[in-house]
Amino acid sequence: QVQLVESGGGLVQAGDSLRLSCTASGRTFSSYGMGWFRQAPGKEREFVAAINWSGRRVYYADSVKGRFTISRDNAKNTVYLQMNSLKPADTAVYYCAATGGRTYLSDDEYDYWGQGTQVTVSS
Repeated sequence: QVQLVESGGGLVQAGDSLRLSCTASGRTFSSYGMGWFRQAPGKEREFVAAINWSGRRVYYADSVKGRFTISRDNAKNTVYLQMNSLKPADTAVYYCAATGGRTYLSDDEYDYWGQGTQVTVSS
C-alpha cells in the first residue's frame, strides 16, 4: 500500500510559477513510476506528466511541454512538478499517482492516488 499526499497548490497570477510536491509513504517508492494528472471543473481528468522509477524517463502532455518539469527524489519519497509560465487554462485540481507498471500516460495504469491539490491561475 502506498499513500500519497500532495502539497504546494495555491492561487497565482498568469505567468507565475508553482512547485507541487507529492510525498509517498512506504519503503518501495523507488519502484513506482509516478504521474501527475489534473481535472478542471466540468472536464475529465487528464495526463500532465510522468516519470519512471529511476527518473531517467519523463513524459509530458503537449499542453505543458516546455513549461512544466517533473522530477523525483527517491531518498525523500517525493515527486515534484515545477510549473512555470502558468496560464488560466492550467487551473485544476492536480493529483499525483503511482504505478507499478511500465506505461504512464493513462490514468488506468495507476494503482494509487493522492487527494489532490488545487491550483488556480488568475488572468
